[in-house]
Amino acid sequence: MAFASISLIMSPMSARSASSSGPEAAERELQDRFISENLRRVFALIYRIVGNVADAQDLTQDTFIKALQRKDQLKDPEKASQWLGRVASNTAIDFLRRRARVNFTEIDALAEPLADPLDRRADAALLRAEQSAYLDECLDSLSVRERAALVLRDVEEIPAAEVAAMLGCSPATVRSHIANARTKFRALYARRQESR
Repeated sequence: MAFASISLIMSPMSARSASSSGPEAAERELQDRFISENLRRVFALIYRIVGNVADAQDLTQDTFIKALQRKDQLKDPEKASQWLGRVASNTAIDFLRRRARVNFTEIDALAEPLADPLDRRADAALLRAEQSAYLDECLDSLSVRERAALVLRDVEEIPAAEVAAMLGCSPATVRSHIANARTKFRALYARRQESR
């Protein structure tokens, strides 16, 4: 449902482009395809950084607006997805810096849009919900910078030097944030195993 509302917001001119023809319609078709191919990934990345569905929806929309306005900056079309990921992560990090706060939403609210339609067994859904809750708990224990560094480096696989540039710190600081985040994850995991 989150993606449908973003798609509708992102495509306000689709009715106009359907009636027009030529290069404008072709350009609009490329933009619509670009958005639909990258929407879920961008939303998931931003959600992991900001931890709030409503903010992630707004920031996903902002990301695509920025990306489409700045498409001339893209030098290599083959790397459009990676470039878009950087735009998304910078948008999320800038948001957190401006707000200097983090809102959290239950991960259960996100489970439906990301659920795999082929895997709807009750036991699999329960296991996914338990794992999601555990991951959410671990991410909650991290500072904003640790969370951003961890997500950008380990999930998005962006090199440490680029993560450092995005966060405005040195690569050594990024490695420190990631090491601290991993240590916190291990400690929470150990506590969880002891409580079982």
